[in-house]
Amino acid sequence: MEILNYAFMQRALLAAVLVGITAPAVGIYLVQRRQALMGDGIGHVAMTGVGLGFLLTWSPVWMATLVSVLGAVLMELIRWYGKTRGDIALAMLFYGGMAGGVMFINLSPTGSNANLTSYLFGSLSTVSDSDVTAICLLAAFVVLVTLGLRRQLFAVSQDEEFARVTGLPVRALNLLTAVTAAVTVTVAMRVVGLLLVSALMVVPVAAAQQLTRSFAATFAVAVAIGVTVTISGTVTSYYQDVPPGATIVLLTIGAFVLMTALAAPLARRRARALRAAQPAADPAECKIPATRGTTDEVGV
Repeated sequence: MEILNYAFMQRALLAAVLVGITAPAVGIYLVQRRQALMGDGIGHVAMTGVGLGFLLTWSPVWMATLVSVLGAVLMELIRWYGKTRGDIALAMLFYGGMAGGVMFINLSPTGSNANLTSYLFGSLSTVSDSDVTAICLLAAFVVLVTLGLRRQLFAVSQDEEFARVTGLPVRALNLLTAVTAAVTVTVAMRVVGLLLVSALMVVPVAAAQQLTRSFAATFAVAVAIGVTVTISGTVTSYYQDVPPGATIVLLTIGAFVLMTALAAPLARRRARALRAAQPAADPAECKIPATRGTTDEVGV
């Protein structure tokens, strides 16, 4: 294939595959926890890390990872202790992260708004060898956590109180989920962009849930959708010269619409199969009438 003759597209495709695996793998736990927009919030915070990376002439990917992890931990602390003011604190954290990123990158002698745009919406041509190395290492961490601790993370995501009663370290697992989500955001930002990564974490999971019944099946189908749309979006962006992040997200939404359309007839088929498997009810005339209790009468 012509596309594989270019080194930058080889790097882009490798990054796309890793993003397609890691984003839904973390997103399934966020969806179970009803924190679908957590990735979007972390993306705002990661902008400060990108700006600091340019300002301090350090790798924007690694700096964004560090800042995102700190932001994710802070979000969890706010969720635990914020109470009534928690939403205000989170809003300030998100908006402050975005403003900090814009400020730092403009203070940097080597940064510009064009650099920031590539991190906000993704840019295939700017994925470097060092970016690929960082993405591979971070993706390996995400896969190890989401697969190695899947039973524990699922239990906490479903019911924290029950998980606590069974002896699981609920707060530690919640923190680990938040940190893993932060790492996933920085893995995906070079391909999808910080402002669109949340869609890739959530929509494939929602699409998979239209057809699947078990957690394992949902996990597998969501990852398959993620890999398919990231590769398809990357190839499309190369041949049609369109933004990769937007293309991938639109393909993901298209996959959700397709799965939703397929879900209705499959649900009807399952219902018919279930009714056919149930034993037929007895006709009304064959039913045994209920008997009333009787007592022996004793004369006195």
